[in-house]
Amino acid sequence: MGPLALMAKAAGMEVYGSDKAEGAICGELKRAGVNFEISEQDGSYLREHLAGLDWFVYTSALKEDHPELKIAQEAGIKITKRDELTAYLVQELGLKMVAVAGTHGKTTTTAMIVWTALKLGLPVSYIVGTTLGFAASGAYHAGSKFFVYEADEYDRNFLKFKPWLAVLPFVSYDHPDIYPTRGDYEAAFLQFKSQSEKVIEPADVVVRSEDFKLAGRVRRLDAALAATAIHEMAPEVEMKKIVEILNGFPGVGRRFEKLADGIYTDYAHHPEEIAATIDVAKEEAKLNGKKKVVVIYEPHQNTRQHEVLDEYLEAFRSADRVYWLPTYLTRENPVLEVLKPEDFVAKLDGLVEAEAMEMNEDLRQKILEHQKAGDLVVLMTAGPADVWLRQNLA
Repeated sequence: MGPLALMAKAAGMEVYGSDKAEGAICGELKRAGVNFEISEQDGSYLREHLAGLDWFVYTSALKEDHPELKIAQEAGIKITKRDELTAYLVQELGLKMVAVAGTHGKTTTTAMIVWTALKLGLPVSYIVGTTLGFAASGAYHAGSKFFVYEADEYDRNFLKFKPWLAVLPFVSYDHPDIYPTRGDYEAAFLQFKSQSEKVIEPADVVVRSEDFKLAGRVRRLDAALAATAIHEMAPEVEMKKIVEILNGFPGVGRRFEKLADGIYTDYAHHPEEIAATIDVAKEEAKLNGKKKVVVIYEPHQNTRQHEVLDEYLEAFRSADRVYWLPTYLTRENPVLEVLKPEDFVAKLDGLVEAEAMEMNEDLRQKILEHQKAGDLVVLMTAGPADVWLRQNLA
């Protein structure tokens, strides 16, 4: 939502917004002059700005009885989720969409394309679903030819678009609350591919992943996909130059982001993502002379955990130690029993050293002990544990 607000503002729209808590992108919104409020969202802020308001755009996380949504409905203004405003901007601004979709890898691959395009001076606008250390999270540049977009499959958001180029790093199965079966999930991606003018998948890369010096096999494959996308966007640029730029990719927020010596944070919250992130961590540890790879894991959504419970043993097999936190609960099925950290630890069957933990002083001390011992510690979470770690490191 934040990157979309940045793009809409840069494209000449008046933008207002509200949230219950400050997020990582708030600083960017302030610098861009976006008017927003952090409050309980009782509706008073929206009422103040109803006069002249044309469009109410809301996140999929909003409940149907949310005060601001109800006020917008009563006011009779246009109401949609973010996909329609994004599609409108692409059409009105005459942009070619380069959409990166997939179960894993889409944020990093999108950011890699943006990084390379900016370094090459290509005319691009973009939206990435995280903070970037090298640019704003969302932008519109006058004269842009391309719009690079992280196309999220949640709530079938990505099916609103007909991209000029679709890039698909990795597709497996996720979001059982939206796609009841693997077949439903795969059918959505098949539809997305059929709506796209061109498609790039791992089998279509025009450069070897081995040509990249980045840590982690999956990260190198993301780079190969990004390089192939840039080749489609600017075929006149030599591949050698593209590879050179990508080898300097600085990473993105929440994707194996280094917070301190030996301490990282990552957005991984699915078994396949976890395994890929541990692979990156092990290579990073070797490069930097670290000893063990220690994982702190906060699962996301109890509904998802019931689907993937049996996949965790393989995912964590190569970790040296795991500290398992309570699940971050969102959009839950009230009928399902909430799985506890002890349930997951038992599922690892003693093949991986694991311990149920809480976000407290004990965990903080364990992190510091591992740091002092020369280990690499990586937190994996899509929830509040990231904020906790940053606050405790500060």
